[in-house]
Amino acid sequence: MNTYNVTLSYEDRKGSTEGRTIKVDASSIAGAIGKATREFVKSLDRKQRFDMNKGLKVEAVRDTTEKAGAPDTASEANA
Repeated sequence: MNTYNVTLSYEDRKGSTEGRTIKVDASSIAGAIGKATREFVKSLDRKQRFDMNKGLKVEAVRDTTEKAGAPDTASEANA
């Protein structure tokens, strides 16, 4: 499993941008976007969902910080 940081945002009726970043474990980026979107939509109320349906911006990035830190620690332990 890979870890992804998925940022979901939309423009609300007042013109400001609302959204949040969700950390998700998934085997592919498509699965991560699906999981994060379901979690994000469940947290919105009726008016927010209506605003979100006008346009949802999705950005997904694979989180490599956990895996990059592990080999460095092992290398130091062996040295």
